[in-house]
Amino acid sequence: MSGRGKGGNRAGQGGRHAPPQSPAGQHSGHHRPAIRRLRISGLIYEETRGVLGVSLENVIGDAVTHTERAERRTVTATGVVYALKRQGR
Repeated sequence: MSGRGKGGNRAGQGGRHAPPQSPAGQHSGHHRPAIRRLRISGLIYEETRGVLGVSLENVIGDAVTHTERAERRTVTATGVVYALKRQGR
């Protein structure tokens, strides 16, 4: 059973090894360019979320209008499809 247990008493005789140490100052593993990319992607994510919210509001509003015109109280999948068609999507 090599590689297990204590092995011999002399150096180089196997046994358990200490986990590798990271160099000083690199504890987080994130360097400046990576942090910059994360910051930029966060801004892009925020902008995308805003645009998606506005688009979703428009689609839901059109679907509700379609439902009201049909004198129903439940928005159906066909109402959403018609709303998307109306917006050209």
